[in-house]
Amino acid sequence: MTMPSFDDYLTNVTRRRFLLSTGHGMGAAALSGLFQQGAASAATRSNAGLPAFPNKAGKAKRAIYLFFSGGPSHIDTFDYKPAMRGLHGMELPDSIRNGQRLTGMTSGQSSFPCVAPMFDFKRHGQHGTWMSELLPHTASIADHITIVKSMHTEAINHDPAITYINTGVQQPGKPSLGSWLSYGLGSETENMPAYVVMISRGRGQLQALYDRLWGSGFLPSRHQGVKLRSAGEPVLFLNNPPGVNRPMRRSMLDQLAQLNGESYERFKDPETQTRISQYEMAFRMQMAVPDIMDVSQESEHTKKLYGPDVDKPGSFARNCLLARRMAEQGVRFIQLFHRGWDQHGDLPRRIRWQCEDIDQACAGLIKDLKERGMFDETLVICGGEFGRTIYSQGKLSETNHGRDHHGRCFSTWLAGGGIKEGFEFGKTDDFSYNITENPVHIRDLNATILNQLGIDHERLTFRYQGLDERLTGVEEARVVKEILA
Repeated sequence: MTMPSFDDYLTNVTRRRFLLSTGHGMGAAALSGLFQQGAASAATRSNAGLPAFPNKAGKAKRAIYLFFSGGPSHIDTFDYKPAMRGLHGMELPDSIRNGQRLTGMTSGQSSFPCVAPMFDFKRHGQHGTWMSELLPHTASIADHITIVKSMHTEAINHDPAITYINTGVQQPGKPSLGSWLSYGLGSETENMPAYVVMISRGRGQLQALYDRLWGSGFLPSRHQGVKLRSAGEPVLFLNNPPGVNRPMRRSMLDQLAQLNGESYERFKDPETQTRISQYEMAFRMQMAVPDIMDVSQESEHTKKLYGPDVDKPGSFARNCLLARRMAEQGVRFIQLFHRGWDQHGDLPRRIRWQCEDIDQACAGLIKDLKERGMFDETLVICGGEFGRTIYSQGKLSETNHGRDHHGRCFSTWLAGGGIKEGFEFGKTDDFSYNITENPVHIRDLNATILNQLGIDHERLTFRYQGLDERLTGVEEARVVKEILA
């Protein structure tokens, strides 16, 4: 929703003064009729996007973002080179590190010994994509995904890095990717929000995930992500309290809509319209959410695609299945956060746990979308906020080493929604430390996601504090056309 123009403001002030000066009765009666007639449709209007968007042909109608919080090691998953085996135990050359800013966790180290992956790698698919033994199910979809191996970011610590990739800046307070999509495109359904978030807990070290990561920043608050819980009520206070039935709730909302509508007519506060629309959305979600969360409706064949944890509420596998169900029902953007990828120590054991959590579910989601004919119109993104260093954090150990944060290069994969199938893009050096071909900044990734959904990232803006703000900021960003089908 755009802010009212000054001319609109003057017009509204004049009309309001006219109504007040000619008697509250006539104005109130007219407003009452309008709001009783339009209360139920208010949320429908506000659930739509901007009239100018989509402003280009987009291949995807919706997106599912599988976000691995903590920084998955690209070295131990996708960015493998046989030459790494010969680097094991070697001191990382200064010419490779090249004065890189280090985190406080390794800046005091006197030695930086390289650690080759402790896992076997094999080539998969027609393209011969290297993948770790940790990801056997992901290997089965190698011919359906594009792996970008040249992602990079300036952030080196978790909070600024995860804020950066989700909102476009390292400082808190800006709208998230999902909020921008909600603002520009709205929702395909009247019964669910445009933007839904679910979180699953891994078995590794956990970082905090703040609500601002799916917040709306300076955009109207109705565009913030709605977080679904894994236990109890999926959304707090969604159910009616004891003694209140659905007709009573409907009557209460109609009266609230009238009062809030009169308040908006007087003061033009856009958050008042948000309040009206969110009350209406919650009313419809009371019917839609329990149905979506009921996975007992799924066939055994479908459940097996996602793995044995699919029947465990809160698991990543369960959330992937729910993401597909929400996409099927018209939710525009679903973001799944999986925590626990911060492996500064005991990496060989911990990364195996994490991959066990996500591997089959990721592959199952792609296979499920394909079986249902949804793959071509659903963009799937999978990755974290940065990667991991080839050098060991602490003393080199064959069984208990860790890796520090690394933003100079890391891997992300994409699928569906007009992305090439069975493709790799970007290259790094033999240390998987520096990009040698086709760098892709996280701003480029976000510009590409918007592009696939029919949005020119330079045109989706919001005037705030005198600036036309946008997700990709004022720095240069480009759509990565090389990975598009």
